[in-house]
Amino acid sequence: MYWNDHLPAHYHAKYGEYEIIIEIEAGVVNGSFPKRALRHILEWHDLHQSELMTDWELCRQQEEPKSIFPLE
Repeated sequence: MYWNDHLPAHYHAKYGEYEIIIEIEAGVVNGSFPKRALRHILEWHDLHQSELMTDWELCRQQEEPKSIFPLE
């Protein structure tokens, strides 16, 4: 997430030379990722959607976001 980023609430994910933007509430993905990596990020997204939204609000207020555990 980037401080004071544009709406809708979203985050960026990078994998090698790939980058996608995922809307937190709708789960819409913009960009391309290898299929396996995309499955992993979407699974992580589903598990942590409320935490992602909390972090989005913290970033919008220019406060430090909280850590979110990676997918295991």
